[in-house]
Amino acid sequence: MGEDNRADPVLMEAIGRLAPGTELRQGIDDAIRSRQGALIVVGNPEELAFLYSGGIRLDQPFTPQLLYELAKMDGAIVIDESITKLAYANVQLMPDPTIASNETGTRHRTAERVAKQTGALVISISQRRETVTLFVGSRRHQLDPIATVLAKANQGLAALETYRRRLEQVLTRLTALEFQHAVVLDDVLVVLQRAEMTVRMLREVERDCVELGSEGRLIRAQLEELAGSLPEEEAAVVADYHASEDPQEARRALDRLAALAYDALLEQDDLQELLGYPRTANPLDTAVSPRGYRALAQVPRLPKGVIKRVVSELEGLDAIARATLRDLESVDGVGAVRAREIQEGLRRLQEHNLVERYLTL
Repeated sequence: MGEDNRADPVLMEAIGRLAPGTELRQGIDDAIRSRQGALIVVGNPEELAFLYSGGIRLDQPFTPQLLYELAKMDGAIVIDESITKLAYANVQLMPDPTIASNETGTRHRTAERVAKQTGALVISISQRRETVTLFVGSRRHQLDPIATVLAKANQGLAALETYRRRLEQVLTRLTALEFQHAVVLDDVLVVLQRAEMTVRMLREVERDCVELGSEGRLIRAQLEELAGSLPEEEAAVVADYHASEDPQEARRALDRLAALAYDALLEQDDLQELLGYPRTANPLDTAVSPRGYRALAQVPRLPKGVIKRVVSELEGLDAIARATLRDLESVDGVGAVRAREIQEGLRRLQEHNLVERYLTL
């Protein structure tokens, strides 16, 4: 998986603003179909006024049709931040010429400099190539044709399904080993590696869905079904097995995991260190025990706050699984009903995962 520049949330928000199904995208598509170029700035018209030279002040309600008509003029179009008002048309933009730009065309070069100078969203439509490039701050992204993004999203879904299936296999094995008190660090590292790869593929398809807008409804529905509670499952694995008992350390480890380069993700030494274990430790010989976050998360209707208190007071999945009803009831927020649900839920989990493990051997 290559690096996706759309991982930047600011850029992703900008892409969503001109996704299919929005009025802004409709006006842009109309301009492209008529083989027109355009330069569109979305921001506060008054704050951007120092860049203007000439132009026509409109202050007209935004409509795709009006945007399309204004694109026939040579100058830039200025739209307010909420994309409800077309403020100016036929404006000559005069950004700082000393701002570095790698763009070759005049329109793209102006767009990049305006975006860098003001932080506004600037959209450049190439008349010759019929492409749309957006700039926001120092970020740049050229929109692919919808058919291309759609094909990529479908490929991503297929890959995600494969990743998810393989992840479920190692998660099932891990659960069985947990109840047998036989987990070693290597088992956890394999799960964590597959979980993060699956989460990254999930995020990539989610970004495709944002870019697809209304064209991605079906893919979005399939994605939600595949995703389930995947990010929460990954977080629970880290919380269960981080060497430190400090929950803040587990959260920081998750952040570092998300920031790992793909090559580093394939190195067990890096994952081992991320979980707080020394690189010198042999993961095949290092026995580890779960705290119980992941197992308790699979008990229906059990609030996160209750899970934290049960883990904190009973100290480990083994102790939780062996706890009596009275032990469980003594935890704040549990009570008689939840105590029985925890006991029954863990029993079913143990039986189900043992059966699943041997069926898939």
